[in-house]
Order: sequence, then C-alpha cells, then structure tokens
Amino acid sequence: MAKTANATKTGSADRAAQPGQLECTQCNGLGYIASDVPPGHPAFGRLHVCVCRAQEVQRAQDQQRLQVSSLGALADKSFDNFLPEGHATNPRQRESVRRAMELAQRYAASPRGWLLLHGTYGCGKTHLAAAIAAQCLANGVPVLFVTVPDLLDHLRATFSPDSSVAYDALFDTMRNTPLLVLDDLGAESATAWAQEKLYQLVNHRYTNKLPTVITSNMDLERIDPRVRSRLVDVDLVRKVMLDAPDFRRAEAEQTGISALENYRSHTFENFELRQGELSGDALRRLAAAYEAAQRYAENPVGWLVLVGGHGTGKTHLAAAVAHRRVDSGMTALFITCLDLLDHLRATFSPDSQVRYDKLFNEVRETPLLVLDDLLTESATPWAREKLLQLIDHRYVKQSPTIVTMAAAKSEISERLETRLNDPRLSTICVLTCPSYKGHKPERAKGRHR
Repeated sequence: MAKTANATKTGSADRAAQPGQLECTQCNGLGYIASDVPPGHPAFGRLHVCVCRAQEVQRAQDQQRLQVSSLGALADKSFDNFLPEGHATNPRQRESVRRAMELAQRYAASPRGWLLLHGTYGCGKTHLAAAIAAQCLANGVPVLFVTVPDLLDHLRATFSPDSSVAYDALFDTMRNTPLLVLDDLGAESATAWAQEKLYQLVNHRYTNKLPTVITSNMDLERIDPRVRSRLVDVDLVRKVMLDAPDFRRAEAEQTGISALENYRSHTFENFELRQGELSGDALRRLAAAYEAAQRYAENPVGWLVLVGGHGTGKTHLAAAVAHRRVDSGMTALFITCLDLLDHLRATFSPDSQVRYDKLFNEVRETPLLVLDDLLTESATPWAREKLLQLIDHRYVKQSPTIVTMAAAKSEISERLETRLNDPRLSTICVLTCPSYKGHKPERAKGRHR
C-alpha cells in the first residue's frame, strides 16, 4: 500500500512537471514538437508548441499581455458592453456616440495612425479606448494603457533609490510599445518637467507614426502648443468628438446643483394665464409666452429667452419646460445665475469635493440648461467672464438653453446681447404684465350667471 501510495505521488509529481499532456500522441507529454522539415531548412531543429497545450500557452500569453498593458480594472470594458447611445436623448448626441463607437471598432481592427477621442466627463471615451486596447490584446498586439498623470508618476518613481525599474527602460517601453493608449490628456500637473517628458513621448511616437490612442476632455487650446500641433495634424490624427451627457449619471440633478426639485409645483397645468385680470397687449404676450414654452417643451431646439419683471411667470414657464423634458427622459439642469456662480466659487475652497473644471463642464454640456434670472450688471469681472464663456459655448454648439432675465438691453453686455437676440437661434418672449399677486379677479356685478 505504501509503495502504491508513493508511486501515485511520484506519478502526480511527474504529471505536474510535464509541460504537455502525457496521453498526447504528438509530443508524448513533452509539450513541444520539432518542425517536420529536412536538414538545411531554416526551421530545422526548432521546436514549437504542441497542439495539446496551445490553449494553455495562449491563456498565459493573454494574461501576460494584460498585465503589461496596465488595463487593470478597465479590462472588462469592451465594445459588447458599451452603450452606443448612453443617456443621450438628443438625436445629434446619439449619433455622435454611435459614430465614435464605429470608428473605434475600425481602429481596433487595424490600428494605424492616431485616434483622438475628445469629449466631456463620462461621455464614454475611456471605455472606448479601453475596448480598443482589449481588442488589440486579443488580436495579439502588445498594448500599454496608462492615464497621463499615472504615466508621469511612474517616470518620477524610477528616480527613487528603491526603484527596480530604470527610467530609460520604462520610458523606452512607453515610447516604442506597438500601441499606446494615453487616457485623460490634460489632467496632468503642468510642471515644466512633466510638459517636457510628455512632449518627448508624444513627439517620438508622432515622428515614427506609431499607433496611439488619446482621450481628453481638455480644450486643445489649453494644451502645450508643442503637443497640440501634433494632435491637429489631420494627416496622422483622426479626431472623434463624443457629444454626450455623462454615462455615469441618469439625470443632471445628481450633481447636487440643480434646483429643479424646488420648483416641482411649477407646471403647465397650474400656470395661471390671468384671463379676466389682464387685457390687451399684456394678456396677448403672456398667452404667447405660454404657447411658445409648450412648443419648446415638445421640441427643444435652439434657445428660449423669457424677459420680464418679477412675478410675471417667466420662471414658472422655464421650470414647466424642464419638468416636461425630464418626464420624457431628457436630462435638464435648472439653476439661478447667482447660485451657479456661488457653486463655481465654492470649488476653489480647500474643502471642496468637486473640481471647478468638472462642474463647469457639466453645466456647459448638460442637454438642457435653464439659467434663471440672468444678470451681469452687478457681477464681478470674473463672474461676467464665466457667464460669457458658458453662453458662448452653448451658443456655438446650439445646445438647448432657456434663459430668464429681467434686465433691459442696456443692462447686459453687447457681446451677450448678440447671443441672446440671434433670431436664428432664439425665441424671445417679453412679458409686460404686472407682478402676479395670486388673487383671482372678482366677477363683475351682473355676471354671476
């Protein structure tokens, strides 16, 4: 019994030590077979992996490539689990995401040149970049996936006395890997050393036309001009814009800055048209604004500008539009001008959990923005500049926007006035009625019937 047991142990050890399968008739358990070629052939005497362990070797190679790629937690990102429409409800946005996915798939099938995926936070660009990397790894292409801030941290770490990796070796790997994915370009620390290292890396791959995928949410004008000049080379770089809301949030209210919930009672159904109280031009203008707001709620294209004094109903109508769009599945952000500026200033506090650029981008890119009580007359130069940047951005992109304001033309800047009063984009409703006090008009005598 003891002998049998020992023999069994020995047999198990021998089996574990064998690189191939013992019952394989091709290699007799060796795991490798010689090339069947005559002497003098270049492959004579060379061994290649036997079919009995090909899958095992393939899995090991795939695992090694995955470890080298640094994909890590993003390894599960694929084209199969990418949502080609995300949370976009605007047809133009849906089309931009679908188009980006198609181009990413083409690039993954044949990685040549550069692919620049550009868009705001959470629009899906990192997912697509990771899917490209995963597909290329599956096709046997060595890939290095790294966020730009991490890349620079890795390079800095090589100068430590405890580092097991030499700077030159690591940098050479980054420069010459068959496919490099640089995620989040523009988020790195803008030190002179960081800019120089990044430029050296980008320039090397640009000069040698090495396949490279880059993602960024940064305005290219704010990137190092030397790097930017490479990114705008249309002969090498294919720029893909993802014009979509954040995949990671279903509604803009989750950012915590939208005040739409505070106006939940402001709907079309309970809007008071004040018939019997108003007459003439004031009544006609109020009714026209009500109808314009309903049309806009059904098809939010361009801008809706509601101008009027306090209590005329402009905020009620703006909130009613936002509620109607949210009910239909569209993301809407409702905020007063002063509150927006306060939120932006608060991001500069050391205790802030929100980055300024992230918050500002979310406001700029939200599918429907309601900017209530716009004013610039008493704003600081910084506040005026932020508002103009916001208005300019949405004006150029023709993003659906509702603006309410009480200011006369003389109280807003000429630059802002040209945006708000553009007849090609804006529907302007001026409400001239007096402030609504909430009192129903008394019936005239003799008309009780």
